[in-house]
Amino acid sequence: MADEKDRGKADARGATARRDRLKLALRENLKRRKSQARGRTDAASTELPDAFLDDAGEKEPGR
Repeated sequence: MADEKDRGKADARGATARRDRLKLALRENLKRRKSQARGRTDAASTELPDAFLDDAGEKEPGR
């Protein structure tokens, strides 16, 4: 009977530890995804002005 109580406590501690590990993994994953999204946004915003500076389609003067 005492073994059953100890097992229940161990299971509860294991479930809590698992939940904490998952919470930490999800938090780290979210940070990584946000960082990647910021990087993509920064890269896209730096590439946008280049498209406006592109003279594609314009002929050189005198030709």
